[in-house]
Amino acid sequence: MGHIHEKFDFVITVFIVHDNKVLFVNHPRYDRWVPIGGHIELDEDPEQALFREIAEETKLTVEILSDKPDEAVEEDNKFLYTPNYIGVYGANPPHRHISFNYFARSDSSNAVMSDEHTEMKWIGLDELHSSRYDLTPSLQFYAAKAIKAAQQ
Repeated sequence: MGHIHEKFDFVITVFIVHDNKVLFVNHPRYDRWVPIGGHIELDEDPEQALFREIAEETKLTVEILSDKPDEAVEEDNKFLYTPNYIGVYGANPPHRHISFNYFARSDSSNAVMSDEHTEMKWIGLDELHSSRYDLTPSLQFYAAKAIKAAQQ
């Protein structure tokens, strides 16, 4: 889905780790390598968007590497996974995205690429700074942190 609001939209981004590598996709709309993610639709919460985007873009089963209380406190109160980081970045400026950034671990590298991407690649620490992928410093930061979190 495209932009929902004029100035800011809420999105999820998930850094999926397998074998000390993070899954990135080449996104033709932005002409760059990015992690899995997308807009939080008007009819869903961040956790629903998180699992929808993972399913749509990879078909992987993952373990989310953040906190979520197990116990129910009240009937109409759903605990959500806590994002590992929350950030704001330009997306077609002056439009901006508020991103809930999650880390996840997959037991499989058999991701299935969606039609919205042109390439898919598991990228390790040694490749995060490669000019081939031209990852922004923030994506390099998050990917390195995700790899570290997946090792624990």
